[in-house]
Amino acid sequence: MNMKWKTGSPETHETGVLVLPCFEGGDGLVGSAARMDGHLLGLLSRVVKDSEFSGKKDELVVCGGIHEGVRARRVVLLGLGSRKGMHPESLRRGMSRIAVEFEKTSTSVTLCVDDLPAGKSNAEALGQAAMEGLMLTLYRFERFTKAGEGKLDSLVLLGSRRTHAAAFRRGIKIGAAVSGGVCSARDLANLPGNHGTPAVLAREARAIGRAAGMKVQSIGPAKMKKMNMGSLLSVSLGSPVEPRLIVMEYGEADRERPTVCLVGKGLTFDSGGISIKPSADMDKMRYDKSGGSVVIGAMKAIAELRLPVHVVGIVPASENMPGGNANKPGDIVTASNGKTIQILNTDAEGRLILADALVHAQSYNPDVIIDLATLTGACVVALGKHCAGLMTRSRCLSDRLTKAGDAAFERVWPLPLWDEYIKEMDGDVSDLKNLGGRYGGAMTAGGFLSNFVGDHDWAHLDIAGVSWDDADRPYNKGKGATGFGVRLLVQYLRGLS
Repeated sequence: MNMKWKTGSPETHETGVLVLPCFEGGDGLVGSAARMDGHLLGLLSRVVKDSEFSGKKDELVVCGGIHEGVRARRVVLLGLGSRKGMHPESLRRGMSRIAVEFEKTSTSVTLCVDDLPAGKSNAEALGQAAMEGLMLTLYRFERFTKAGEGKLDSLVLLGSRRTHAAAFRRGIKIGAAVSGGVCSARDLANLPGNHGTPAVLAREARAIGRAAGMKVQSIGPAKMKKMNMGSLLSVSLGSPVEPRLIVMEYGEADRERPTVCLVGKGLTFDSGGISIKPSADMDKMRYDKSGGSVVIGAMKAIAELRLPVHVVGIVPASENMPGGNANKPGDIVTASNGKTIQILNTDAEGRLILADALVHAQSYNPDVIIDLATLTGACVVALGKHCAGLMTRSRCLSDRLTKAGDAAFERVWPLPLWDEYIKEMDGDVSDLKNLGGRYGGAMTAGGFLSNFVGDHDWAHLDIAGVSWDDADRPYNKGKGATGFGVRLLVQYLRGLS
């Protein structure tokens, strides 16, 4: 999608769709909408009265048959709710409504920004939100179907000379880069098991890395064995498909830049292994690679934005199948830090592949390690499908991730990571076991992972409830993978620079 800034007036600007933001609580049309109403001989006022439009969030009124003195073919009144304290999410959702309304029309969309509450501090965020609202809504997973009909082809932000043009320009560029990363993550997570193997993830990572000038490694089972990654390797034993440890490195370590390691669970298909899952909805276990897909998508966005940070993305990728060599309940494996793990349930495999990946992350001497994983159903029960679970022992890291999540509207909620949860994962005949008791499954899983991060600042994000959805959501109309985590990670990393 093309995107640009233009300076001018809405009544003289030629476009397919002219979007005029409106807010609730006032008496009639104001600002640009009121001026346009004058040029349209009161048409907008009459439409507002007839439709009972009040400017509430997600309200939308389309006016066609525009007066010949106006150069827009359609004028849209877009409700954004209360103007005071407006969150960019309101605009992101509003532009999603615009995309849905006009997605089958190859036309341009112009958003008049003069009436937005855009001081220097949030003009950039609003420009980013507008771009994301359109691009993410227009995403469809079309690798195995015919491409859809014509779609919106451009976004113009239109403002006066007094508007913060530079900040809006930066915002739409950021929004385009972040949306590209989200769409890449969705593509990878949506791939079915036979097309989205560990080798395919590695190939996609290499292609992204090559285009961005990143270093990318694809470590196979022979080298994993030399690196003593017995925990990761054990999960792949029941499948003829070889595992991969994918490592993407952006930037270089130096004293001026923080080093952040992003680790994403990449279970390309999870049958549960010997502890096999119920057959109903097992097809959705292609989404068990969502954490790894998000890391790859985030690395793409980070490189495009040229953030002044050193970031290492690590994706342990494997299938979990019930073949003749598969892990069996009761087996004991050894991770690369020497910890022994008794496998009580082969369906608790995500933590096994993350264990060796987290140990490998330590070799980069990072300032921060963040892992993302569709790890537990317990987290979905606790928090539902509107936020991710956050576990960390660093108050500073918790605050920064929470703040970044609120800003990006990919929200996280802190869950406790107390010693009691960690101790529940102590083994009887091994150092650790891969399954805790009946209760607190999200926290005991986090407690297990804490054994593999050393003394580094580390946060675990359980994204099981937010990585995919069967229902349409704002700016995720194609259903399936959401790409949750890309916007959050980019927002967090931008805050470090």
